[in-house]
Amino acid sequence: MGELLVGTCSWTDRALLAGGWYPRGRRDAESRLRYYAEQFPVVEVDSSYYALPSRRNAVLWAERTPPGFRVDVKAFSLLTGHPTRPTALPEDLRDRTSPLPGLLDRIWERFAHAVEPLRIADRLGAVLFQFPPWLAPGPRAEKTLTECAERTAGWPVSVEFRHPAWWRPGQADETTALLSRLGLVAVGVDMAQGLGTSLPPLAPVTTPELAVVRFHGRSPAWGTGSKEDRFRHDYTEAELTAWLPRLRAAAEQVDELHVLFNNCCADAAVRAAETMRRLLAGEGEAGGGGGWRGGGGAARS
Repeated sequence: MGELLVGTCSWTDRALLAGGWYPRGRRDAESRLRYYAEQFPVVEVDSSYYALPSRRNAVLWAERTPPGFRVDVKAFSLLTGHPTRPTALPEDLRDRTSPLPGLLDRIWERFAHAVEPLRIADRLGAVLFQFPPWLAPGPRAEKTLTECAERTAGWPVSVEFRHPAWWRPGQADETTALLSRLGLVAVGVDMAQGLGTSLPPLAPVTTPELAVVRFHGRSPAWGTGSKEDRFRHDYTEAELTAWLPRLRAAAEQVDELHVLFNNCCADAAVRAAETMRRLLAGEGEAGGGGGWRGGGGAARS
């Protein structure tokens, strides 16, 4: 069985910083990341969706985390087809007269340059491409995914769909086959059910190296309202326990499984991650075998 790495989708969220999870004396940028890495073995950088990450920050993230720590990096919005404000671009690329293909080439180059120190330091878990809800299965989407795979050849890349058709019965097998053929890691999600945009609670596996499951919370305001409205949810132990068989089944097929909590309101994500870590540890003791990882230390079984 592969390693199960549990963490959150941010360690710098303002609500988390204000919530008291970080001890006194561990609240500057360096101390926060070092403390986080003592608690969890994986984290996702979501700020890179809103603005291109800096290479200097990637170097610091690698320096401030122990060997074996994983950093998943969310791809910049323009690279996934989301609307992007000109002010989110570097100043020298804000000329609206520039042809979009040429601009995209430069954005790809800068994103890759910024992330490279994580790959060199063996900290890069995956680059997450979260595609918009209007990207539905079909020839256009397949072309988009193929271009993404070609652009990111040699990177570990995970793909999260927001259009529910990708994982519906009758399409799920085709989705799995497409991502497998392209060498892309499927991302499973936990979210509120019963909405028109709800994706089913699956943990798909499309590569032998990695699988990813992201827990978004179960707010019925998903897709509407403020960020707090969309992601406000405190997972119960019963809700997390229901996921254990799916996570174990996925972990048996891959080298690493990243379990990431995105319900980043106050300390809800870190508390859910701590509970999931405890549940996985208990399952390992009860069932025997299987690898899970707590903080920056070695895997336990």
